Amino acid sequence: MGLQERKIESLPFVTAELNYLAPIEGKPRTYAFDPPPGEPKSTSLPEPHKVPIFDARLIAQNFSLDREGFALVRHPTQVKDFYNEDEVRAVYYPAVEAFLRATLKADRVVIFDHTVRKRVEGAPDIRDGGPRQPATRVHVDQTITSGTNRVREHLPDEADELLKGRVQVINLWRPIRGPLRDSPLAMADGTTVKPEDLVASDLIYPNRRGETYSVKYNPNHRWFYFPEMTPDEALLLKCYDSATDGRTRFGPHTAFVDPTTPADAAPRESIEVRTLVFHRQ
Repeated sequence: MGLQERKIESLPFVTAELNYLAPIEGKPRTYAFDPPPGEPKSTSLPEPHKVPIFDARLIAQNFSLDREGFALVRHPTQVKDFYNEDEVRAVYYPAVEAFLRATLKADRVVIFDHTVRKRVEGAPDIRDGGPRQPATRVHVDQTITSGTNRVREHLPDEADELLKGRVQVINLWRPIRGPLRDSPLAMADGTTVKPEDLVASDLIYPNRRGETYSVKYNPNHRWFYFPEMTPDEALLLKCYDSATDGRTRFGPHTAFVDPTTPADAAPRESIEVRTLVFHRQ
């Protein structure tokens, strides 16, 4: 066991249940709206596994998007109300674009959507019905196919030229209120995830079909979280990377129930902004 391994194994951790993908026949699919009669909402069935999730605060500076697939950053914001769509687009979007351009040394950053989440006990996760619920299954937001498709979908006239360079889909995630103690986010170390652990899964909308990765259980996965995040902190999550030079291309993540969460903790409120990040090569 190397020095880095010993350092990680000595970190504090919690043991929590994460929902992986149970084995099924055929390609998993989930409807983002009420499914046709006789069809289940989703064929992706959860397979819960209890795993250690390490507190990464003490080694936060060691993580990088290119190696582990996630990073903790300090990112104060001027937004007063994240539930105000106009304010988010007018104030938050330009700040996120500028921050990612500088932090990732990118030539261009394009935001293509955002999601506000607020955990409501027992509520289903319904799209277009107000704040979404935390995502409680291990997943990656994009796949090899959908990462490329995002460029063609949002920048069709420039796609061919942009796809000649490096393209990433980066999610900037932050708590709206803090310190966050309820439903924190767990991130898998991308160096412990094998390509065969990722299962392309259809996400069916009324007018299009997206694709995400569900994740099969692998006991070698190593999980981390940053407890008690504040609204001045954010996580960068890698959802896709066109680079094939050995760096991490996909970062599985999920919300989880932290067994140490106080009973009176405020329900999690968070916002995530999904972006296309371009580098000329």
